[in-house]
Amino acid sequence: MQRRVVVTGVGLLTSVGIGTKPVWEAIKSGTNGIGPITAFDATDFNCRIAGEVKGFNPGDYIEKKEIKKMGRFIQFAIAASEFALEGAGLKPNPETAERTGVYIGSGIGGFEVIEREHRNLLEKGPSRISPFFIPATIINLASGYVSIRTGAKGPNSATATACTTSAHAVGDSFRLIQHDDADVMICGGAEACITPLGVGGFAAMRALSQRNDDPEHACRPWDVSRDGFIIGEGAGILVLEELEHAKGRGAPILAEIVGYGMSGDAYHITSPAEDGDGAYRVMRNSLRDAKIEAHQIDYINAHGTSTPLGDRIETTAIKRVFGDHARTVAVSSTKSMTGHLLGGAGGLEAGITVLAICDQIAPPTINLEVPDPDCDLDYVPNHARPMKIDYALTNSFGFGGTNGCLIFKKYE
Repeated sequence: MQRRVVVTGVGLLTSVGIGTKPVWEAIKSGTNGIGPITAFDATDFNCRIAGEVKGFNPGDYIEKKEIKKMGRFIQFAIAASEFALEGAGLKPNPETAERTGVYIGSGIGGFEVIEREHRNLLEKGPSRISPFFIPATIINLASGYVSIRTGAKGPNSATATACTTSAHAVGDSFRLIQHDDADVMICGGAEACITPLGVGGFAAMRALSQRNDDPEHACRPWDVSRDGFIIGEGAGILVLEELEHAKGRGAPILAEIVGYGMSGDAYHITSPAEDGDGAYRVMRNSLRDAKIEAHQIDYINAHGTSTPLGDRIETTAIKRVFGDHARTVAVSSTKSMTGHLLGGAGGLEAGITVLAICDQIAPPTINLEVPDPDCDLDYVPNHARPMKIDYALTNSFGFGGTNGCLIFKKYE
């Protein structure tokens, strides 16, 4: 018998709010978090809008002398982990430290530090490179810092699988607890790449929306006028816990995680196959892992990036997996509000999916005005919907053809 795993804490930090409750309230109300870029002068860029985290003060969570040692994505991970642990009512202690692990990923890591230190190298010479440059930028230091700060001595790892990063981190953590390698995992992802190279690189691929004069309506998954995704930043962290461990300490149980699927497209470095084969197989694999049928899924938090190709292909894959039930399952993209957190998206959207189950509310897809004829499912347009959600699924797809899918269940 595999051990049952539950979610006892969720920590969220995005362009629509800082803290789990503010983010969730904003998501339910359909709040837009997209606006003009303020992190740098984007005048010469063809995309000048993003989902920036507003009003974040790292000093609220991190000692002043430590802040300069870490990239912004690490700061986000620390803050979101604090929110998640507080919600879970959990403080790792010496007795439980070896059974508590950390698994936090990032798709890109400390881009702003790389850009800054490269300028120092060119303008001032190698002697002016910060001694904190490497630990401030590398992806596994988000897990490292959270482990050090909490005293968690169990499994410590990180993923870097593009936009599937934190879905894989949550799923792998689920497996670690199932297989008795840990009792508690602090897991998810963080991203902070609203920088000249980050925005410029994705813009060069023609992947970003250019609706610069109307940022509030720029991210519009499944709409016929969608023209690309919006970069977002922030973090999504979950506390996963073995069921009996959680019950033994009287923890709040928000949902149970019951399924995890992975797949590879083996097709193209940035584009999914036209038939959505990888997306189809990852959802199929997660359903098989959960030991449930497709018709039992009530809600899907989709990858839904607002790209012309990606949205259509995900719709095709959902139809293939769910058959006739595809017309009745509620599907939404919360990226329409937060932007795309890249490596942080899976953790954020897993957290949102858990909260949707808790409150029995499907969050909306905002800005869906004229649906693409090829995208003809129930995307919960523009307004949240109270509904029965016993099982919910969330998708993440990444460059390189890497896919992850998680299934959560209402805890009983």
